[in-house]
Amino acid sequence: MRPVRIAPSILAADFAKLGDEIVALGAAGADCIHVDVMDGHFVPNITIGASIVRALRPHTALPLDVHLMISPVDPFIPAFVEAGADIIIVHAEAGPHAHRTIELVRSLGVKAGIALNPATPATAVQPVLNMVDLVLVMSVNPGFGGQSFIASQLDKVRALRRAIDGTGRDIALEIDGGITAETAGPAITAGADVLVAGTASFAGGPEYYAANIAALRGAATQDTTGGGGTAGRGARLAE
Repeated sequence: MRPVRIAPSILAADFAKLGDEIVALGAAGADCIHVDVMDGHFVPNITIGASIVRALRPHTALPLDVHLMISPVDPFIPAFVEAGADIIIVHAEAGPHAHRTIELVRSLGVKAGIALNPATPATAVQPVLNMVDLVLVMSVNPGFGGQSFIASQLDKVRALRRAIDGTGRDIALEIDGGITAETAGPAITAGADVLVAGTASFAGGPEYYAANIAALRGAATQDTTGGGGTAGRGARLAE
């Protein structure tokens, strides 16, 4: 079984103390830092730009998992790579040329990920699955933190787990939205191996971050008997 990785989303951080927050997350046992970038167009909210990624980079050696919820996305990718992103995640829905966008990310020397909104079928990643390092399933409609987990997305995770295992490649399967100690277990059982958690990571303030992350990791690994792993190796993608 692949190890479970916890990726706190800075969307739930204290933006007045982002540098300190990143340092605290590293000390608390986070595996990477998830950076949500929203443009007020592709999603109904505006967050940060490449300058914030650049400002955060000196504060951590952890990978920066930069999730671009923006459209058009291609013109902005080089700036986020130059700012220090380790992986760039783009949405399948953000433009008509996902293949070209993934090629652009890879050409800049960083890892590439593709994200799917709740209404987008798992089959949407098939044409680029052999190119990406990560697939992200949105288990809420993107745009705001603190939303409730959409349980129907677990079927999509299962389908993607089978498809990823069938490639024989090392592709992370990330889930983002409504991840708590209660939803972490089902998500991992379905086949996810990276949990993005905002509210659940930051609840209570810095003195609780280690306990929060440990609770997520513990909940995720308590029960992994429900159809994740490598079951259905080589199966076709299905929603």
